[in-house]
Amino acid sequence: MEQLLNTLYVMTQGAYVRLDHETLKVEVEGSTQVQVPLHHLGGIICLGNVLISPGVIHACADDGRFIVMLDHVGRFKARVVGPTTGNVLLRRAQHKALDDSQKTLAIARNLVAGKIRNARTIVLRGAREAEEKEDEAGLRETANRLACSLSHLERSTAIEEVRGIEGEAARTYFSSFARLIRADRAAFTPKGRTRRPPRDRINALLSFLYALVLTDCLAAAEGVGLDPQVGYLHTLRPGRPALALDLMEEFRTVLADRVALTLVNRRQITPDHFEERPGGSVYLNDSGRREVAVAYQKRKQETVTHPLLERAEPLGMMPHIQARLLARTLRGDLPEYPPFTYR
Repeated sequence: MEQLLNTLYVMTQGAYVRLDHETLKVEVEGSTQVQVPLHHLGGIICLGNVLISPGVIHACADDGRFIVMLDHVGRFKARVVGPTTGNVLLRRAQHKALDDSQKTLAIARNLVAGKIRNARTIVLRGAREAEEKEDEAGLRETANRLACSLSHLERSTAIEEVRGIEGEAARTYFSSFARLIRADRAAFTPKGRTRRPPRDRINALLSFLYALVLTDCLAAAEGVGLDPQVGYLHTLRPGRPALALDLMEEFRTVLADRVALTLVNRRQITPDHFEERPGGSVYLNDSGRREVAVAYQKRKQETVTHPLLERAEPLGMMPHIQARLLARTLRGDLPEYPPFTYR
C-alpha cells in the first residue's frame, strides 16, 4: 500500500515549530496554533521568518523527511537533508550515463517529449473550454505547433538540438498562455515569462508554484537514491539540482500551470492577493501564498492513471514514480526512460 504523505506549510511570520514527543507543534506568540503527529508528514516547508527547533530538524533528518526553507516571497533558500543514503551502484550508473552521449540524448529527449505532450494537453483543454472563437483558434494553432516540435524532437540527434526544441516549445506555449485565462484578463495577462523577479501577477503565481514542484522533485530524486545534481537535460552547475529540474519539466504544466489557471479562472486568486515592490517586481502576499499552497496540496491528492503502470495514483505520487522509472532505466531494467503523459 502506498501513502501520499502530507506537506506542512508554515507561513505565519514569527511562528516556532517544535517537537513534543512524537507530535509536531506550531506556536505563534507562545500559543499552539497547529499540532500534528510527525509520522503523518512527508515534509515541512517554511516561508520567511519561521523558527524550527533542533529536535524537529534531527527527527526529520533521521526519518528522511525533508525540510525546505523559502524566503517570504517563495524563493528557495535552503533544504535540510540527513546522511546520504541510497544505492551507491545506482549513483555510479547515473554518473556513467552522463558520460554516454547516446544515453544522455535518449533520456533528455523523452523528458522533453513528456513536457511538450503535457503542455499540448493543457492547451487543447483550454481550446475546448474557450469562450471566444479567436481564443479557440489561437490555442489550436499553438497545439499544432507543439505537435511539430514533437516531430522535430523524434528526429533530434544531439543534446543541443533537444535543448533548442525544448526552448522553442516553451516560447510557443507561453505565447498563448493569456488565451487560457478566462477571468480578469486585464489583471492577469502575462508579459512574457519573467523570473528573478517576476514582473506581473501571473508570473509571480507561476514562480511560487514552480518552487513547490521543484521541492517535490528534489524529494523524489533523493527518495530513490539518485543524486539530484546530476541531470541530463539541464547542464551541470555547482549547486544546481539539474536532475530535479529535469524531472520537473514533465510536471510544470500538470501540477503548477493547471493550479494557477484554475485559481485565476475561478477567481479564487484576485489582484488583492499580490503586492508590487519598488523596481516593478510582483509577489504573492501572505493570504495569496496560503490560498495557492492549499490548492497545490489538493491538486496533488487528485488521482490520475499512470500511462505505463496503468493504475490510478495520486498526482503527487507521480514525481516519485518517475524517479523510480529513471532509476530502473539507469540500471538497465528498462530499455528507455518512459515519460509521464497526462491525459
